[in-house]
Amino acid sequence: MREDFLMIDITDRVLNAELRGKITTAEEAALHIEPNMNVGTSGFTPSGYPKAVPVALAERMKKEPFKINLWTGASVGPELDAVLASVDGVNFRMPYQTNSEMRNAINANKVQYQDLHLSEAAQLTRYGYIGGGTLDVAIVEACMITKEGYIVPTTSLGNTASYVKQAKKVIVEVNTTQPVEFFGMHDVYVPEDPPYRMPLNVVASDTRIGKPYVECPLDKIVAVVPCDVPDNTRPLGAIDDDSRAMSKNLLDFLDAEIAAGRMPKNLLPLQSGVGSVANAVIGGFVDSDKEHLTVYTEVIQDGMFDLIDAGKLDFASGTALSPSPDGQKKLYGNFDFYAPKLLLRPQEISNSPEIVRRIGVIAMNTAIECDIYGNVNSTRINGSRLMNGIGGSGDFARNGYLSVFFTVSSAKKGAVSSIVPMVSHQDHGAQDVDLIVTERGVADLRGKSSKQRAKEIIAVSSPEYRDQLQDYFDRACVATKNADKPHLLNEALSWHVNALEKGTMKK
Repeated sequence: MREDFLMIDITDRVLNAELRGKITTAEEAALHIEPNMNVGTSGFTPSGYPKAVPVALAERMKKEPFKINLWTGASVGPELDAVLASVDGVNFRMPYQTNSEMRNAINANKVQYQDLHLSEAAQLTRYGYIGGGTLDVAIVEACMITKEGYIVPTTSLGNTASYVKQAKKVIVEVNTTQPVEFFGMHDVYVPEDPPYRMPLNVVASDTRIGKPYVECPLDKIVAVVPCDVPDNTRPLGAIDDDSRAMSKNLLDFLDAEIAAGRMPKNLLPLQSGVGSVANAVIGGFVDSDKEHLTVYTEVIQDGMFDLIDAGKLDFASGTALSPSPDGQKKLYGNFDFYAPKLLLRPQEISNSPEIVRRIGVIAMNTAIECDIYGNVNSTRINGSRLMNGIGGSGDFARNGYLSVFFTVSSAKKGAVSSIVPMVSHQDHGAQDVDLIVTERGVADLRGKSSKQRAKEIIAVSSPEYRDQLQDYFDRACVATKNADKPHLLNEALSWHVNALEKGTMKK
């Protein structure tokens, strides 16, 4: 536990005199959190999440065990998820996570987990569907507080604005590792709930509809806590041959779409999911002939900085900056260069299905596995064990102009096929999937029947499993008399359960 947080001088960042009087320790601030409270925090990916108060809260839980219900924007860093999971301090978690300690606790039934479309999380809490309609405490990270008392967020916006609006009490962590130059990068807008909701007038990636800060009544802010812990950013995996091949396959496909008149030369706004594969695919655009690209996504990663460097990206809108350690150094070292091309929004705006459909986003996400008819599993291993969650992929996949899912054709060094007869868990129905891209090619599923889709998908599977998949499909067609979507149910399920024993996967 850090004993010296209060020694950090934040008076030059807390410009409101009344709130300067509320500067206190993380330990004192954590006393506002009581057993079974609903606690909402900032943070989306390991970006912009509170770090001092959760650690102090976990230390307190060691001495007096109790649990809280934790709501965030999406995944967060170890100073929040890991420390609270390690002391068995969380009863309920939503809407998304990527932390191994939290994942293990969920899979061990120590934490109840609700996996949500990220565009819906804030409004469902406002509707009262989650937590009985009460948010007791919000803990949010800021780079500064203005003289009016406005909260200026840092590397993510997520659900911060909605949680601050809902919470009975607000704790603000002022993080001195985050540059005050973030002031101006955010576009804060919280929609009203039905029947008072108005149209969202976002017509392009660079449209602004809100304010550059989060408003909060001064009497609701009960503590201001100094912090000097940086975001726990994660290195991205090296771009491998499979990723390069998937990127090239997609770019060749997009060139054909442009030639067919179905897309402009500068494409449509791009969305890319979280992680190394998605970042690598975006990186492939750097060496392409594409120019004047725009991005409307949830997470802005290193590949988008590279596109800016190459002069090919005009603007990127998201809800979080999630660079690698090297990407963070690049961003902070050249803030004046990158900031004018970046904008962070609340996640219910960045992931808004209505906006995504209207502006025609090209949605690019990753799958754990997909089946021969185009159904996608992006969250669970063998149907049961949670990996991370659906995140924002559903928001974009169902509503995008073009919905793309990437997966290598086989995983675990070829021991497992990523193309299967039937997915063990379905997050994205075949109706929401236009393309499946592997290193072997592109399966274009648009305008095709189930059996036509199977032909396309089997063609981009791993050669080691292609004959087995084709044999399964052929026998299913015979057994079901060519039904609309032929399946041998017992065999399809046993592909996952008894794969090695039945020889349907590589030993």
